[in-house]
Amino acid sequence: MTKVPKSAVASLALLSLAACSTGESVDLDGSADEVDSAVLRAAIGGEPDQLDPHRTSAYFSFQVLENIFDTLVEPDENLEMQPALAESWELSDDQLTWTFHLRDDVSFHDGSDFMSDDVVYSYERIINEELANAWRFDAVESVEALDDYTVEITVSAPTPNLLSNLGGFKGMAIVSEENVESGDISSNPVGTGPFLLSSYTSGDQIALEANPDHWSGSPELAGVEFSFISEPSTAMAALTSGEVDWTDNIPPQQVEDLVDSDSLEVEVIPSNDYWYLAMNINEEPWDDARVRQAIAYAVDREAIIQAVSYGTAQENQLAVPEESIWYTEYDQYANDPDEAERLLDEAGFSGGSIEFLATNEYPETVTAAQIIADNLEPLGFDVSISQPDFSTWLDEQNSGNFDMLMMGWLGNIDPDDFYYAQHHSDGGSNAQGYVNDDVDALLEAGRTETDESNRADLYSEAAQIIADEASYVYLYNPAVIQGWVPEVGAYQVRSDAAIRFRDTTLEE
Repeated sequence: MTKVPKSAVASLALLSLAACSTGESVDLDGSADEVDSAVLRAAIGGEPDQLDPHRTSAYFSFQVLENIFDTLVEPDENLEMQPALAESWELSDDQLTWTFHLRDDVSFHDGSDFMSDDVVYSYERIINEELANAWRFDAVESVEALDDYTVEITVSAPTPNLLSNLGGFKGMAIVSEENVESGDISSNPVGTGPFLLSSYTSGDQIALEANPDHWSGSPELAGVEFSFISEPSTAMAALTSGEVDWTDNIPPQQVEDLVDSDSLEVEVIPSNDYWYLAMNINEEPWDDARVRQAIAYAVDREAIIQAVSYGTAQENQLAVPEESIWYTEYDQYANDPDEAERLLDEAGFSGGSIEFLATNEYPETVTAAQIIADNLEPLGFDVSISQPDFSTWLDEQNSGNFDMLMMGWLGNIDPDDFYYAQHHSDGGSNAQGYVNDDVDALLEAGRTETDESNRADLYSEAAQIIADEASYVYLYNPAVIQGWVPEVGAYQVRSDAAIRFRDTTLEE
């Protein structure tokens, strides 16, 4: 994530960026004639919890990391995998051996060469330390450097989603062993990406500067400054006043008017993300599927969508959005308080106290929790809403210290991304504790099925069982909403919500 030049040059560059605003020239190496471009000021909704791509699961982190790190392959605007650090690859006839040919002209931001050993180290780190994305390597038997620029990955069975696992998001980034072993990666990351870390002021801003040696070419921007603005109305005011040039923290109630604005560019597209409600199946009464189903019937999705997105989100009772080729139609849970009450009576449960885990860093979780509390009150539930910061939220989730929680899964591409980690009994993100042998078998089969139609059937069946048993109570697929000033050019809003600034321009 960081290209840190030699100390003297780094100091000059950091001072240049700190003093720069939209339209100002930035002299990265002391020669304004050689570098004459602008710094983009971006407002995001919260501060990263850390900048180690293998350890973080926070979207705010990945908004920054998308621009600092590279993966072996990467999704294009159609979410199809394209070359990145690997310029080509082959798959053996038995579909058990993937051979990746790496670019031989890539260096990390500290000047060290990128080579095969870096890929092996990065992947083995995730696997051996059982980090959050280790499940993506479940089929991998070995990762081996055949030479300095060739990596061979051997899998135990055909793995049609291997490319999306390796490149779907920056949690699978290639990192520097030295950066990790020094302990610096969480706050001073070193990557191979189009931008490198220039400065980090906790609670305020992260500044990046352009990497002129990036394999895709030098970015048009001299740098990017990420400011942390949690309140959408404040972020919007900063955009309209010219204090920032870009934001994805736009008040949903303003979207309809902003789309037709002459002074700003605002784009709204469907996303591959989903938001859900989960109950702690390891605890009573949530271990009874009927109680979870009762919650699914009691929740008023339409009211939640209107409150959190002013209608820009898409109601969905499964995870995969309607625009995806993996979409399955499912409408079991109409808002039906009477059916909810019947199920609770059948389960012999008459309500009680609920600790609802939301987070103040994702205001939609708090808003939804308030609506859900109102939905459940007539059924005898007294809902207490906690609003910690996201890091604490993660700790509480991972320790099982919750009755009910709400959160989203972001940047999904392959159907495996939507279901395996969250609902397989051994899934790394199955915090709710769901176990179903049939679902396990379907998800395992989906990972090795190479026929697309057959894969779709397997995931469709699994998804319906998951919803029937309310492992998650799915709520909606949000829209990706981003806005920028007219001076910003060549920026593309993506359905995977990846924030890429490497091709973006900014007129002076």
